[in-house]
Parts: sequence; C-alpha cells; structure tokens
Amino acid sequence: MTTFFATGSKDSSLTSEDLRNALLQTFSAIGTPERALLLPPDHTRLFSRAGELTVLCHEILGDRVKDIMPALGTHSPMKADKLNHMFPGVPHDLFRPHLWRDDVVRLGTVPSEFVSEVTGGMYDRPWEAQVNQLLRDGGHDLIFSLGQVVPHEVIGMANYNKNVFVGTGGKDGINESHYLSAVYGIEQTLGQANTPLRQILNYASDHFCKNLPLVYALTVIEQMPDRSLHTRGLFIGDDHETFFQAAELASQVNITMIPEAPKHVVAYLDPNEFKSTWLGNKAIYRTRLAIADGGRLTVLGPAVEEFGEDEQIDHLIRKYGYRTREEVIRLVAENEDLAANLSAAAHLIHGSPENRFEVVYGAGHLSDEEIRSVGYTPGNLPELMRRYDVDTLQNGFHTDEDGSEFYFIQNPSLGLWQSNRGG
Repeated sequence: MTTFFATGSKDSSLTSEDLRNALLQTFSAIGTPERALLLPPDHTRLFSRAGELTVLCHEILGDRVKDIMPALGTHSPMKADKLNHMFPGVPHDLFRPHLWRDDVVRLGTVPSEFVSEVTGGMYDRPWEAQVNQLLRDGGHDLIFSLGQVVPHEVIGMANYNKNVFVGTGGKDGINESHYLSAVYGIEQTLGQANTPLRQILNYASDHFCKNLPLVYALTVIEQMPDRSLHTRGLFIGDDHETFFQAAELASQVNITMIPEAPKHVVAYLDPNEFKSTWLGNKAIYRTRLAIADGGRLTVLGPAVEEFGEDEQIDHLIRKYGYRTREEVIRLVAENEDLAANLSAAAHLIHGSPENRFEVVYGAGHLSDEEIRSVGYTPGNLPELMRRYDVDTLQNGFHTDEDGSEFYFIQNPSLGLWQSNRGG
C-alpha cells in the first residue's frame, strides 16, 4: 500500500494549481481510471476544498467520472443550490444521494473481542462494516474519497475511512460507531488520531476492503485570524500511513491551546453551514476541553431551525434532550426508540455539557421553549448578534461590554480548542 502524494507544513499554502498537479501525479502513478466514483463530503464540509478537488477530478478525467456520491452519513441530501456552490460546473446528473437507512450492503463484521480490546472493555458489541452498495457493485476501477482531516468528536480526527464507513455507511454501522465512541468518552477522543473507533475502521479496511479500489485525498486546512483559509497539506494514498501523516499536521495547525481556561466562549455558526443543532453542536464539542468549570458557552446560530436533520432523530432529541453520559446510557437501556437509534443517543451525550458549564443557544428559528426543552438556555439572538459583531471579531480573547472577558471562535468546525482544564 502506498502514499502517492504528500506535501505539507505549518507554513505551506497550497494553490489550486498545486492541487491539480497533485491529482495529475496521482493519476500518473495509479493509471487513469475508466470508471471513477468520487466520494466528497457534503456542504457541511465546505471549507475542506474537497469541492474543488472534485471539480478538478471532473476536469481532468472528464466522462471517466461516472458517479459522484457526497458522503452524507445521516445528513440531508444536497439540494441544487448547494451542489452549485460546492461543485461549480459539475453536471448534477452525476450526483447520487446516499440513503443511509436503505442503500447499503454489509462487507463484514468486526468481532466483539476486538471492539472490547480497543475500548478497554467499555464496549463489547460487534461492529457492522456497511457501505453504500454503489461502492461494492458499481464496477468502478477507482473509488476516490476526498476530504479534510480535522479534529472530530466521534473519531478523534475526521476523514480517511470514516468518509467510507460512516459517510456512506448504513444505520447499524453509523449508530454503533457513534455510540461506542460516546460511551468511551468524547473528551478522551477529541483530537486523537488512533482512537478506538479509528482502530475499528482500520480493521474493517484491512479485512473487508481489499477488493475495493479505494484511494484517499486528505487536506489539512487552517483558518487565520483574518478568516482567510490556507491549505497546509495534501496527502493522497491508499494506506493508514497517509492518514496519520495528515493527522499529525492537523494536530499542529487545528488544535489551539489557550493558556488560561476562558469562563465565557462565544462561537459563531455560519448560516451557510449550520441549520441544525445536529451540526451546530460542534460549537459545544470543539470548545468543551477549553471552557472553565462553571463557565458559559454562547452559541450564535442565525440559521439554526431544527435539532436533527433526520425527522426521526429530530423527534428523539426533542423527546429526551441533551443529557449526561450516564443518563443517556440508562435511557438507552430503558427505551426501545432510543436503543434503535444509537447515533441519536451518542449525539445527546456529545451535546451535553455534563453539568459542567452553561450553554446559551441563540437559534434563529427555534423558540425559547424549544431550546429550553432540550436542556439549553435560550439566547436573544438579535441582542447577541449586536453585542458580538461576528464581522469584526477575530479568534481570541476580547473584552465584553460589561467589562468581563470572552473568547471568540469564528468557526468551531475548523479546529479544536483546549486549555489546562481540558487536559
């Protein structure tokens, strides 16, 4: 197994031409495919440059690109305006929606003994390796997974084979992967490359994907204080080492250590990315290792209009609310509807401040009653947006109008923030 292209450093800034040349070098090394399937993320990973890589692949390969399947996971299918925004010029008839409850096949099962071993005995159920049937049965000679390696709440560092087994995975695999990671512990997972779930997915890759022509293109992106984005690295290959190279660079440029734990963090959810707490709670995930005990997180979510992007999951979030890990584990044991939707249960755990800090949620299209019902404190969004001018604030500490101090984060999905209290 091979790394076909690798470049990157904390000071690199790769251009579009650099990306094109990297793809040309890769296709020269592996041979020009005749039937390519591209697996980019959806618009919730807009800043990954995976959209641009998809466009470049289509320009280079032309009609050899037979299918493009955004790795939606449990997210809603992309609408025409989102496709145009992320993949300009690519014909819409190439895109295939991933239906995570229906269009999947099982490649194999990771045994319970292995799951128990890597989780330290905290979880001992087998894990089903599922993918969209197009990956197995589509007759492609290249399945090209495109995406960004960045700190992540479920797997530690996002992308690589997560884009396959979760992004194009099925109900059983997605539910179990999210839940086993939540039971193991989000604070032991965030920002770590070789987590229990990563080891489970690597096992599945090694044992069940030998006949799939998978290659991965992994970007590492850093957002600067002026909001500009720099592509610090690009790693293309078909092996674990390609991912670990990218993860090492991501740990250097996407994890911010704050010397003193802030008592108040303000995080902004870009309306182009976030319309649900299912996605917007990255504001909670990525800051929880930084916020001081007894502190406060204020979330500014102008476009947030729902809890779950899936109707069934939205119902479960409204029914049970965001609870501590112990509470959710008990609720799963006592309630069949939650036990049948373990990814929702995991989300409830991940979105809970564990009674350690307050979450003030300013949601543009959810009522105060709705916000309060799931365990958060409602925020007056117009007043909060006036008080915290997201167009001028930069990442870092600022003085609030009452003289107190707050730490502002422009886009929580692009990094991970830690302080000494977070370990």
